[in-house]
Amino acid sequence: MRTTTTPEIVTRYFRAADAGDLDALTACFTEHGAVTDEGRTVRGRDGIRQWRRDLESKYTYTVEVTGTETVADDSYVVTTTVEGNFPGSPVELRYEFVLSDGLVDTLRIAP
Repeated sequence: MRTTTTPEIVTRYFRAADAGDLDALTACFTEHGAVTDEGRTVRGRDGIRQWRRDLESKYTYTVEVTGTETVADDSYVVTTTVEGNFPGSPVELRYEFVLSDGLVDTLRIAP
């Protein structure tokens, strides 16, 4: 892996998430995009929107991006520090993005 510039769509995802802008956040994903977080996978923009609503209703937190690495063509790992009102805070999380046609097709969030 090597350090790289964060792709624009990934930057846009974090900006929308930080602002709580669900429309902008879901627009970052392909129509059939998927997110895996806390052992659960949601699919499609409606599922992703509900995942974010559920997350925001449970926790208040901040995400600090600490690095970006290219894993393969159109595949990136963004390392973060997440701090908030959840058990174990703060935590280091990896956001694994797989892009397709300039949008996020798959996002996996894990320690």
